[in-house]
Amino acid sequence: MSPARAPHNAPADFRAASLLPRQDERAGGLVFTVAVLAFLACLAVIATLAADRAARGWVTQLSSSATIQVRPSGDETGPEAAARAAETAAAVKGVVEARALDRKAAETLLEPWLGKGNLPADLPLPFLVTVELDPKAPATAVSLDQAMAHAHIDASVDDHSRWMQDVRRSGNLVRVIAALACALIASAAGSMIAFATRQGLAARRDVVEVLHLCGAEDSFIANLFMVRFSSLAFRAAAYGAIAAAAAGALTRLAGGSDGFTPALPISWLDLASCIAAPLLGAAVAAVSAKTVATRILRAQP
Repeated sequence: MSPARAPHNAPADFRAASLLPRQDERAGGLVFTVAVLAFLACLAVIATLAADRAARGWVTQLSSSATIQVRPSGDETGPEAAARAAETAAAVKGVVEARALDRKAAETLLEPWLGKGNLPADLPLPFLVTVELDPKAPATAVSLDQAMAHAHIDASVDDHSRWMQDVRRSGNLVRVIAALACALIASAAGSMIAFATRQGLAARRDVVEVLHLCGAEDSFIANLFMVRFSSLAFRAAAYGAIAAAAAGALTRLAGGSDGFTPALPISWLDLASCIAAPLLGAAVAAVSAKTVATRILRAQP
């Protein structure tokens, strides 16, 4: 057997104990740091999944309804104009139901902003018609406008398209921010592993030289560091993932039927995303340790 392959015949315990011992006092801080990073990454993913679900739910609700504001003209009263607009809208293809809102319903819509009982009795309120659209083939704002014009009703149709664009834009922004956050966390974890690899090589420089004299190749030594730190990162990321899943479960239980809030409806399935954290952590650590160790070993004389 060639000298380059001689280290492969050494006992496994000897290799682990001489170059990378199983118990390293300096590994505790690295495990804690990687676990915290994994915890933050998992929380970011859970929050993103919940926010995306909320955004899709809002878009679905907005796209399945429309609002018509009616302005009475002539001798027609506001409630009469709203009732006629509701009857006209109900006859449009793609409309499931149209209902004119009375003053009490309009006051209820304003309560979140003005408070309950704070509206003067003589305050003029808009006359509104709520329209429920067919989700498979919804009526458009153009068709509703044309129907109002043909019925000689002075009205403005709002199909909530502007709000849907805002919700979609916000959802896309949340996804981008979460992706950037996860990328930064992965980069931070990789940098920590790279630093630990450099320190490990520096601390065991004499052992590395002995292995070189015995015929060990750079790839063999680099693989030792790769296995060591990938297993360490897998364990640390598992700790962080378990903690994040527990935090998500507690938040889900505390939030009741809405998950946490209607704006962040956490689902039990969202917690399954934490399963990937140990695998991704191990992969990042393996690539980082292997790359750094190989580069340092090749640069040595």
